[in-house]
Amino acid sequence: MKTFLSIFKESVILAFYELYSNKLRSFLSLLGITIGILCIISVLTAVDSLERNVRGSIQKLGDNIVYVQKWPWDFGEDYAWWQYWNRPVPNLNELRSIQNQSRYTEAAAIQIGLNNRTARYLDQSVENITALAISHDFSRIKDLDFLEGRYFSLNESQAGNNVAVLGYNVAVQLFNTPENSVGREIRLLGRKISIIGVLEQEGEDLLSMSNDNQILIPYNFLTSFMNIDNIGSEPFLMIKAVEGTNLEILKDELTGILRAERRLSPRQDNNFALNQLSLLSRNMNQLFGVINFAGFIIGIFAIIVGGFGVANIMFVSVRERIPQIGIKKALGAKQFFILLEFLIEAVVLSLIGGVFGILLVFVLTIIAENLLDFDFTLSFSIIMTGLLISIITGIVSGFIPALNASKMAPVDAIRY
Repeated sequence: MKTFLSIFKESVILAFYELYSNKLRSFLSLLGITIGILCIISVLTAVDSLERNVRGSIQKLGDNIVYVQKWPWDFGEDYAWWQYWNRPVPNLNELRSIQNQSRYTEAAAIQIGLNNRTARYLDQSVENITALAISHDFSRIKDLDFLEGRYFSLNESQAGNNVAVLGYNVAVQLFNTPENSVGREIRLLGRKISIIGVLEQEGEDLLSMSNDNQILIPYNFLTSFMNIDNIGSEPFLMIKAVEGTNLEILKDELTGILRAERRLSPRQDNNFALNQLSLLSRNMNQLFGVINFAGFIIGIFAIIVGGFGVANIMFVSVRERIPQIGIKKALGAKQFFILLEFLIEAVVLSLIGGVFGILLVFVLTIIAENLLDFDFTLSFSIIMTGLLISIITGIVSGFIPALNASKMAPVDAIRY
C-alpha cells in the first residue's frame, strides 16, 4: 500500500509537471477531453433538467387518477388515429353514472378547456388565456392553493352561476394587485363574471399545466350558453381512485360502467380511452433515452480526439523519461509498477480535462438559468459520470504508452 501511494504521488506530480512544461501542447491535447466531457455532460444535464420538469408537470396530473377521453395516450408510429376520430366524447351523464355506481372512485369531475380567450376588466385585457370549465369535484382531484377568496360552492357549481377563480398571472395583468380582485366583475366569453377567488402562483412548466394563465369557471355555467360540440375542444373525465385502490381494478370497473352507459354489445370494442400517468411516463422514457443516446454519440467523437491527445502526451513523456525508466528497472522496479505509474499519470491528465469540462457546464447552467428562466440542475450522479468517463479515457489512452514503458530492457533504456 505504501509503495502504491508513493507511485501515485509521483505520477500526479509528473502529470502536473508535464502540463506546466509543455503548456501549449498540453492545452491542445486536453482540449478534446474538455470538449467531449462538455458535450456529454451538457446533454445529460439538459435532458435531466428537462426530465425533472416534465415529470414534475406530469405528477400534477396525479398518479392515482384515470382520465376518460376520446383519444388514448399511447402515441407512436402505429397510432391508429382514424379509429378514434368518430368516437363520442365523455359527457355529464357518464360522469353521474360513475359517481353513482363506482365503488372505487373517491372523486370524479368533467373538464373542458377553451384556449386563446380574452378576459377584460375596464380598459385592461388579457389575451391567450385558457377558460377552464370544471365540475365541482375538480378541487378534490387537483390541489388548489388560494391566495385570496375561495372555490365554487356546490350550489354555484350545480346552478351554473357566473363566478370564476383567477389564475395568478391573469389577476396581476387585470388588477395589478391580485388581492384586490375578489368581488370585481370581468368579461369573459361574452359574459359578465364575478371573481370569487385568486390562486397562488404556481410557476411555468413545459407542459403548460400551470393554472397561472387560466380562469376556472363552473362547467354548468359554460353549458348554459354554449354548445360543447361547437367550441373546438373536447371534454374529458377525471376519476380519482380511492386511496389504496389498484388503478387496473378501477379501470375494469369504469369500463363496465361506460360500456353500459354507451350501450355497447359484447362484440363491440371500447369507444373510449382510459388513460393514466404510466402511459405518459413510458413515452417520456423513450424520448429522453433517444436524446441521451444522441448526446453520447456527439460527445464520444470529441472524447476520442481527446484520447489521442492524451496518448500523444504519454508517448512523448515515455520517450523523455527512458533513462529514468532504465534506472528504476535496474534498481528492481517491477513491470507492473512502471505500468501503473504511467497509467495514473494518463488518468490524472484526462481527469484535469474532464474537470474543466464539468466546470464549463456548471457556468453554462448558471447563464442558461438566468437567460431562459428555467431550472437547470447539474446533479452529483452526472458529475460522477463525467469523472468516470474521464478516468476510462485516461486508462484507454495511456495503456499502450505505459505498456511500452514497462517492457523496456533496463540496459537499452539506460544507454538511450
